[in-house]
Amino acid sequence: MINSKGPKTHFRVCNLCEAMCGLAIQHEGDQILSIKGDEKDPFSKGAICPKGAMMGEVYKDPDRLRKPLKKTSNGFVEIGWEEAFDEVANRLNAIRSSHGNNAVGIYAGNPSVHNYGTMLFLGGLKKALKTQNSFSATSMDQLPHHFAAYFMFGSGMRVPIPDIDRTQYMIVMGANPIASNGSLMTAAGVDKRLKAIQKRGGKYVVIDPRKTETSKLADQHIFIKPATDVYFLLAMMHLIFKNNSIKLGHLKQHVQGLDDLKNVAKSFSPEKVTHITGISVEDIYQIIEEYLATEKAVIYGRMGVSTQDHGGLCHWLINVINLLTGHLDTIGGSMFTNPAVPLVRNKKGKNSFDRWKSRVRGLPEFEGEIPVSTLAEEITTEGEGQIKAMVINAGNPVLSSPNGSQLDKALSQLDFMVSIDIYLNETSRQADIILPPTTGLEIDHYDLVFHALAVSNDAKFSRALFQPKYGQLHDWQILKALTKRLSKKKLSFFYRISTPKILLNLALLTGPYGKFSSVTNFFSGLSLRKVRKSVHGIKLGPLSTMFPEGLRTSNKKIHLAPELFLIELEKLNLKFKDSTTPLAQNSFSMIGRRHLRSNNSWMHNTEKLINGKNRCTVMINSNDAEKLGIKNNEEVLVKSRVGSIKIPSELTDSLMPGVISIPHGFGHHKKGTQLKVAEANAGVSVNDITDDLRIDALTGNAAFSGQIVEIVKL
Repeated sequence: MINSKGPKTHFRVCNLCEAMCGLAIQHEGDQILSIKGDEKDPFSKGAICPKGAMMGEVYKDPDRLRKPLKKTSNGFVEIGWEEAFDEVANRLNAIRSSHGNNAVGIYAGNPSVHNYGTMLFLGGLKKALKTQNSFSATSMDQLPHHFAAYFMFGSGMRVPIPDIDRTQYMIVMGANPIASNGSLMTAAGVDKRLKAIQKRGGKYVVIDPRKTETSKLADQHIFIKPATDVYFLLAMMHLIFKNNSIKLGHLKQHVQGLDDLKNVAKSFSPEKVTHITGISVEDIYQIIEEYLATEKAVIYGRMGVSTQDHGGLCHWLINVINLLTGHLDTIGGSMFTNPAVPLVRNKKGKNSFDRWKSRVRGLPEFEGEIPVSTLAEEITTEGEGQIKAMVINAGNPVLSSPNGSQLDKALSQLDFMVSIDIYLNETSRQADIILPPTTGLEIDHYDLVFHALAVSNDAKFSRALFQPKYGQLHDWQILKALTKRLSKKKLSFFYRISTPKILLNLALLTGPYGKFSSVTNFFSGLSLRKVRKSVHGIKLGPLSTMFPEGLRTSNKKIHLAPELFLIELEKLNLKFKDSTTPLAQNSFSMIGRRHLRSNNSWMHNTEKLINGKNRCTVMINSNDAEKLGIKNNEEVLVKSRVGSIKIPSELTDSLMPGVISIPHGFGHHKKGTQLKVAEANAGVSVNDITDDLRIDALTGNAAFSGQIVEIVKL
């Protein structure tokens, strides 16, 4: 509760991105006076970015929805919660009765994992719907990480994290952590952590088609052609086996499949991959020699590696190379968290792959979800199992998914759609009912996911600063109300009385630092009460060795050579040629990019984050632009198989020739939204030209990076 008598300071975690920066919010009554980084937070140590400083603006945003909306012939009108819940339940249940459970699809957007209420109660709604048509932003972003972890270590959440605070040599591939604040490497103040590598005599190298913000501070930056990372990694593995540089260390007795790996990279020598990757033979040898010679070294790959044709193979190879060279599950290498609330429990993993397939394209499910690239076709293709209704939670897939224009049209054909969202945006405008939850400073918060992906083990609970206004509901209350109405079975008494705090406390008590744990250190008996009492957070210790105890494979072995990966590698080998066909003069390989001031598209509604220089531009190499007669800030047409966009050019020498870069999340020009984004900064959606048929064949993840597009001077 707030106290209006004089300024007070409220401490919490920013949940606008993965970084988990601690905030010190000075306020008086319901007025926010300042937001600064919390210097006493043991994890973030005062780090803050422009997004965190604007949390108050998100809270106060007049465009943010606070009451349910219903679409009528005259537009959206406000209705009461009970009417909204009954309308949603009646419509969805009628569709399920007529067409089956799979006629209702559900999509969870990126903000879902930033709210512990959603994380704890969305599963109940999915269970009540009993649909196989479940989608999320995971298959546009990080699915290859989880896919490789599942097949190698037995759990999709057993994802290796770079031990950035103790490494001496870090290879960063397709990642720009200074702009992203770290991704699948939760690391508040990542710029300081990278500089610390250099200060202790270490080195970090960035391999990327663009000289990014992270590259500019690196010891070395090396250009690589988009979507060719797999060949560079295979060349590394080629040299590891050729030079007999295998060091399994404490994992020697806990691996299987080593013999199956000996010849997989035989054809991929540095001399043979140099023309495909664009990396010189000398640079390939230098990188592998430095990496092998450094005891504490790690390879880290992220978005540019994940969102390409061979994202699954890339993340498997990164794990394999780190392991073969003694850099997995070791200090300074690639390690695993032991969070206070473990997302990987002490039991063997269950089968979570290919239990069913998408209806149209036949893509296998993974951990209960179908690749989102198939969503539009599952709505528009007639037949048994066709999606007739959608539940969309905290997502704007019209702007974020491949071929967004196609999905926009598909959503308009649904019999019914409900959005749980705080904005009337490019996706929710298609909904029949919009249910707006509380957000930001109105909610309690505990990072269930990002503590499990962090560079150290910590725990921090954030109390709500402001109480919700009368008539507002939290996300978990909305999800519970829908679950109750949609479930065909009577819900248990425990579920009916449960709240996020009750579930979190139980998870902490039964976790590795809880009172029922065998761990007997200073933090034994960790409970929600103790975490809440430590307003700045609790340091539980650095990453530590977790294997073999932490393995969840059926035989407690690390599976180095899963059959699916070897089959996909063989397909890659068949495509491998000694030469490549050059692109036409006006054809380019496209990559994305991100800015520190934005994460999801809804942040563009905060004026102080979106104002200033237009960031929605197509970056073009200066020499390439000169050949095409394109001048800086000149509008050009970018075309692909699925569509075209007009976008201003930004000439730069930071891109390698033959590559262009366009950011995601823009395109706020569709009718029917209530966003106040200025026309000058509305931009265009790059996903109006990304191809929904381009996926990583192994994992089903969208392959945004490396798509060939055409640029036309207007």
